[in-house]
Amino acid sequence: MVDGGGRVRPHWRGVLGAYAAIGEELPARAARLDRAAAEDGIASVLPGSDATAPAWRLDPLPLPLPAAEFAALEAGLAQRARLIEAVLADIYGAQRLLATGGLPPALVFADPHFLRPCRDLAPPVRLHLYAADLVRGADGGWRVLADRTAAPSGLGRARENRRLLARVVPEAFRAFPLRPLHPFFELWQDSLQRLAPSASGNPAVALLTPGVAHPRWFEHMLLSRDLGCALVEAGDLTVRRGALLLKTLHGLRPVDVLLRFLDGRLLDPLELDGPTRAGVPGLLDAVRDGAVCVVNHPGGGLVEAAGFAAHLPALAPRLLGEALMLEQVADGDAAPSLAPFLGSGGLAPRPVVLRLFLVHDGSGWRALPGGLARAAGGGAAAWPPMPAGGVCKDVWVMAEDGSDSIGPAPRPAPPLRLRRSPGELPSRVAENLYWLGRSVERLDRGARLVRAATARAVRGAGLLAHEAAELDCLLRCLHHATLLTGEAGGAAASPAMLARALLATVREGRDPGAITHLFDEVARLTESVRDRLTGDMYATFTAALRAARAETAAARGGLEALAEALVTVQRYAAAVAGMAAENMVRGGAFMFLDLGRRIERAQAVAAEVAAALDQAPARIESGLRLVLELCDSAITYRSRYFGVVQPAPVLDLVLADQGNPRGLGFQLAAMHSALDELAEGGGAVPGERLALVAAGLLAEAEALVAGVLGASDQAAAAAAAPARLLAMGARLAALSDGISRRYFALLPAVQALGWGGAAT
Repeated sequence: MVDGGGRVRPHWRGVLGAYAAIGEELPARAARLDRAAAEDGIASVLPGSDATAPAWRLDPLPLPLPAAEFAALEAGLAQRARLIEAVLADIYGAQRLLATGGLPPALVFADPHFLRPCRDLAPPVRLHLYAADLVRGADGGWRVLADRTAAPSGLGRARENRRLLARVVPEAFRAFPLRPLHPFFELWQDSLQRLAPSASGNPAVALLTPGVAHPRWFEHMLLSRDLGCALVEAGDLTVRRGALLLKTLHGLRPVDVLLRFLDGRLLDPLELDGPTRAGVPGLLDAVRDGAVCVVNHPGGGLVEAAGFAAHLPALAPRLLGEALMLEQVADGDAAPSLAPFLGSGGLAPRPVVLRLFLVHDGSGWRALPGGLARAAGGGAAAWPPMPAGGVCKDVWVMAEDGSDSIGPAPRPAPPLRLRRSPGELPSRVAENLYWLGRSVERLDRGARLVRAATARAVRGAGLLAHEAAELDCLLRCLHHATLLTGEAGGAAASPAMLARALLATVREGRDPGAITHLFDEVARLTESVRDRLTGDMYATFTAALRAARAETAAARGGLEALAEALVTVQRYAAAVAGMAAENMVRGGAFMFLDLGRRIERAQAVAAEVAAALDQAPARIESGLRLVLELCDSAITYRSRYFGVVQPAPVLDLVLADQGNPRGLGFQLAAMHSALDELAEGGGAVPGERLALVAAGLLAEAEALVAGVLGASDQAAAAAAAPARLLAMGARLAALSDGISRRYFALLPAVQALGWGGAAT
């Protein structure tokens, strides 16, 4: 921040001037940054659960770099990247450096990141994405602390820092001329497409992530959006006939370029002896055959070993014919320069490490005009590795007067084929969306049942006979939903026992029936499909989920408080349904989210109506009234039939009426429509059969109502319906299994063979 004479550097004067208007409001802006990160940024990973996000905080003050200084760093790091590319080409090629003593063999062959099976891989570039950690010495010069050549992290964090800071401190951006970040990502996207081995005008690029449980998954998700590529896990990919393919709902789709953020040792379990067996069997063969380009090189992490840096100054003249522009941090010389960070006591100087990122655009290296600066603790050992946590800064590169941002050159491409098929969705994503829909619906069902039971339980011994029967039915429904333990024996149990049992539905623990567990499951699934949700959708989902969980956790003192808190759960479910209906294209993502909700709600309606009707015909009216309550259909029924409650009209409304969104008929009709569209798009016979099952269930529901309507004793006919409804519930469960087999596991339809070999 200051030079050797104690004077503030010119570029820092501009930043401080831009922040002068903020003044004493700076701590409040820092708090807003924390809230923004918690609401929809990196700190919102697994919302509503007890899991802790990476402990990164964004400081409201940036780290500025003058244009000339950044240009010098870009040139020096581009030279270093060219050198590392040449070193990797030799190590995994002719190995002349090892033969002539340019590199000690022990440095290479003893390193677990040296992958012998990768020697015969010859990609267009071995190093496509490169990053370096730098520190400024006492003389004002920048030195390289470490090279990052495997799968450099921090780019997504840097992009997110810029977005959050521009949102919270907009006036500073208006007063300070900065180089934007987006041209770098556009150039990166274009360079990835140019790496495609095929001549396709629209090559398929995928970003390989270890998965949602990985601490950098949030960053991978952001990068996949910025680069317009598919976010995939190893299980989403397969190699067939030498080609890398993505598993989608309607079959396998080729992948031309794979940008890996998975440890190179894990890429191919057939050839690489990594610590686990994750990866894509046969991937290296597909690379050898030229069917796919994988970047960075699987063995590129070898160069990150500390001993390599000491050899680079001698290798540069030999391989490049020039001396290194940027020096390495020398042993014992690790005292970085200081930058102001905002703490509880105001601004204070702290050592800072700068990470810059470069990408190869096909002809040369381009640097992100920004980066990631992070506070260090003092010595080199105290510098936190990414993404261990700490305090970071946005890096501002000043724009020169009259300078233009350099983006990719236009590239001709043939007209794209129009696509509206829902089958382009990866099977794993479809499965997560499906179970997200089911889990949200389970939360909503649990809240409705507990609220209905609580409204009666608070009456204690003053319950009327029909209310006691309704409470018994509700408790059976709660047992069926695995929300209630065996402690509650029914309405005849003591009020204290009933209260304990109902309050236990929000108990902590991993019991699948606990509402707390459902919160965690919804949070996990929401995070797993975050790349399919817009920012507004994700913020709405998570904010409502946090509110519901907080209200429920604070309402364990009494039944009245519990019933009131569970209203927020129902509002959360309504928010998910509303945002999905208004913000999601009617494609595969919406279909499977909605399909999960419809399957779960259909099973719940069948089970609850069966429980309500499971009583003597003389008492069937109280069961019918409970059915209308549970299906939220009492107002509609009164508007149609006034105060007369009869079995056929009630069951028609909740079982057969396709216009009632809380009824069984609506769910079955929606399922049939979705499954029919999916089967039509994929031309798959198993998919057509699934649609026929849904149509058959709808016909069964209509036949059940017609049978009650035509019976001489409707009450007796309704009392005999539970067995048919439970059978329908079993068929719905089988339909769910069929959906999983057809669209998620990608298994063929089950076929049973008779003794004669004919299918039966």
